[in-house]
Amino acid sequence: MPDYCDIAPEHEIHRPYHDNEYGYPEKDDSKLFERLVLEINQAGLSWLTVLKKRNNFYKAYEGYNIEIIANYGDNDRKRLILDKGIVRNKLKINAVIYNANKIKMIQKEHGTFSNWLNNHHPLKKNEWVTLFKDNFKFTGEEITGEFLMSTGYLSGAHRKDCPIFKKILDLNPPWMNIN
Repeated sequence: MPDYCDIAPEHEIHRPYHDNEYGYPEKDDSKLFERLVLEINQAGLSWLTVLKKRNNFYKAYEGYNIEIIANYGDNDRKRLILDKGIVRNKLKINAVIYNANKIKMIQKEHGTFSNWLNNHHPLKKNEWVTLFKDNFKFTGEEITGEFLMSTGYLSGAHRKDCPIFKKILDLNPPWMNIN
């Protein structure tokens, strides 16, 4: 199977994500939440499927407005389960809503989700996985690891010979500051 850094440069859907988002340090809570939602929805599917549905997720989850999503009720759950443009999985939908509520609690205590992540950094991957399992739903090892790599908290998003690796390195991602 080819590496993501091999596939993305030639792929019209993968390329923009690979070149401009994947592995770059992210601090905006809505964008962090989006990445978590996308990773949760990718479970059992290809990343290409999720990227193709990305605009639909954005619309369905109201621009990843954490405050709004945290207040979703039964009508919103029904709306989402009927939305053919997204992944219609009840467990994933419920996890997104639960996680929005958890992030709201984190924001109250830490100011931002980003601060919470930074306050726990640095951790090894297995420690991050435990932390996420203790706080969020539908965040196993793979989802947590990909979320953290995609947002700059864990290394491994790009190979050293990938041209994007140097760009990210210049941004001093959090994973560079692990002793």
